[in-house]
Amino acid sequence: MPVIGLSVRSPREGIMRTKLFFSLLVISLSISVLATAQDGSDSAPSQGGDFSSNSLATKVPANVILVKGAVASASDSMTPLPESGSITEHVYNNRYFGMSYPLPPGFSQKYVGPPPSDSGYYVLTQIEPAGEFKAANAGTILISAQDMFFTLTPASNAFELVKFKRTRLSDDFKVERQPTEVKIANHSFVRMDYSSPVAELHWYTLATQIRCHAVEFTLTSRDPELLEALVRGMEKMKLPDDAGPAGRGGGEVPVCVKDYATPANVLHRVDPVFADRKFNPIPVRIIIDKYGKVKHVHLISAFPDQARTITDALLQWEFKPYKLNGQPVVVETGLLFGAKQRPTANQTSSASASE
Repeated sequence: MPVIGLSVRSPREGIMRTKLFFSLLVISLSISVLATAQDGSDSAPSQGGDFSSNSLATKVPANVILVKGAVASASDSMTPLPESGSITEHVYNNRYFGMSYPLPPGFSQKYVGPPPSDSGYYVLTQIEPAGEFKAANAGTILISAQDMFFTLTPASNAFELVKFKRTRLSDDFKVERQPTEVKIANHSFVRMDYSSPVAELHWYTLATQIRCHAVEFTLTSRDPELLEALVRGMEKMKLPDDAGPAGRGGGEVPVCVKDYATPANVLHRVDPVFADRKFNPIPVRIIIDKYGKVKHVHLISAFPDQARTITDALLQWEFKPYKLNGQPVVVETGLLFGAKQRPTANQTSSASASE
């Protein structure tokens, strides 16, 4: 799945672009960039949102101007968000995902990710060797997440997402390990290894699912032995109990349920009224308490005025309590505002709400 909308029409151009991404230290993203962009087709789909992992195009109506600047926001500062992870004492911690990842010796954070895309793709952090270690340990670690409520790819979980990426790799790449289920830190991951013989680069992709997000580690280096060492280092991670093929949350965190905001489950709603239309998809995650009240609103990508309007409306919604094993529980679901006809994997909107 491309991360940046490139259309590469020749192997020579593909090599040049690969080297450029490596020099900018975002080569880890090319699991998607190079996989889809090098198909040599003029009809390769364009991508939605900066750093998006989309693979399906969104057609913009005539005379519509897209304005960049949408960012993430939330109705309160106490509830953890996917993008709120940080590195402390050489450990990357993310409270939302319940994940703790000790950095490899000599590695440090190089980049904090940009705002999430309008398809719920997060660049959580990028890690690389510190200056004195670069010569011996030339490589990068990209940690990203894809919200499976809003992905435009034909995948319903992390495993299907990696398998889909495999289908988008062109013949310029050599697949060294087909998508395979492996155990890391006592949890199931799907692993895929591939390389570019011309660029002499190797990519190891390892993904699991947490709270209906595909959490992915992309390891990049010219040295396969270093990559294997980085994979072994992942055994020191701490992950929530539900991390794995399903990854729906529960316990101390909400259960994530796609498409729960349907007329059958919404007892009272207030529609947001926008002052103007910017034609940007606005994905929103909400947390509903066991009494059916909305207690948290997370705008994944929206302009400030849109965020205020949507938040004010959603906090007035009331839902039928979600029951698990006959007992009401806290639930997390998603809605999509703004883009009425945005295509999805099966060409239907996921938990969409009209303006």
